[in-house]
Amino acid sequence: MAFDLTAVQQALRKHRLDGWLLYDFHGSNPIARRIAGLNDGAKLTTRRWYYLIPVEGVPGALVHAIERDRLEHLPGDTVRYASHGDLDAGLRTLMAGCGTVAMEYSPGCAIPYVSRVDAGTIDTVRALGIDVRSSGDLVQLFEAVWDDVALASHKTASSALHDIKDQAFAMVTDRMRSGHPVTEFEVQGAMAGWFGDAGLVSDSRPVVAAQENAGDPHYLPTAQQHRVIAGEELLLLDLWGKLNVPGAVYADITWMGYTGPTVPTRYADAFSVIRDGRDAAVTCVREAAETGRPLRGWEVDRVARDHIDGAGYGDQFLHRTGHSLGEEVHGNGVHLDDFETHDDRRLLPGTAVTIEPGIYFEDFGVRTEINLHVSEHSATVTGPRQTEIRPLV
Repeated sequence: MAFDLTAVQQALRKHRLDGWLLYDFHGSNPIARRIAGLNDGAKLTTRRWYYLIPVEGVPGALVHAIERDRLEHLPGDTVRYASHGDLDAGLRTLMAGCGTVAMEYSPGCAIPYVSRVDAGTIDTVRALGIDVRSSGDLVQLFEAVWDDVALASHKTASSALHDIKDQAFAMVTDRMRSGHPVTEFEVQGAMAGWFGDAGLVSDSRPVVAAQENAGDPHYLPTAQQHRVIAGEELLLLDLWGKLNVPGAVYADITWMGYTGPTVPTRYADAFSVIRDGRDAAVTCVREAAETGRPLRGWEVDRVARDHIDGAGYGDQFLHRTGHSLGEEVHGNGVHLDDFETHDDRRLLPGTAVTIEPGIYFEDFGVRTEINLHVSEHSATVTGPRQTEIRPLV
């Protein structure tokens, strides 16, 4: 993000905070680094630095003497330290007058994505008589809210991913019809090539998982570990990517196919349960956006989870319902989670999430994944929704 002091201070007033204390040691806090404009790696930082953004007035920086210019691009005054005594005195001076500050901290590490500051540093700040609170919702405002350009990049990426998914299903169908076996790894390699053709980048090759491998939520075929995709089998494709341009954000989708003419009832029924849980979650978010009701991540997870549990599959739903999307595929905004964590952050206008319930067994698994963008008074699914498993014949 481009640092905007006025916007940050407005947010601090809204959240009734005296300041936001950014802290990093040797890259331990990527959120603070991005907000401070250090994420490009152009400036080496191997010592502790602090940057206090007060609710009123001029920010202040505390940096080591051998890295004295690291925060000079930011507004405010800089104090330098060398010894640990200088550091202690400098931090006390920097924090004078603050009663409550936000840091990248999550009580009980409930939200690991936010919990970036070590316990010792939190102890040090609290020893100054300061109440440390989580910066989770502040981080969302400045890390997870998309502008129109980002949203457009997402929609372009989403369209490309759906085209690649269709190409992959067509490849499998053609090989099935011709009688020439195809492996998960071959399909994955073809998809990776199509990513390049579409101008997409990703942090991983896509997931291509047949039958029992679809029952492993984090299965990924490799040259050493993959299998042939046989007839009369489920096939799960999970693919995520973004445009290869600065500021682009991810799209992330999962679709299911079946390498036979008729999907067995067991698989079709399982898919219908997760489809309906997914759609119940969409309805929950839409109704909240339309009425202006504050909605938290755990609430959306609970809607989908209750539906799946009510259908008798609760023990097979092994992960959260969805995650934040941003410049990283797992972004720094709210996740739809009351299972792995209890995410009480709000869904803010301008943010986007995946909705991806799945159920998993030893011999098969099914998952559906869509992307949902939340605006001021509405919520929009940004691509097609799969309604039934696609036969690949």
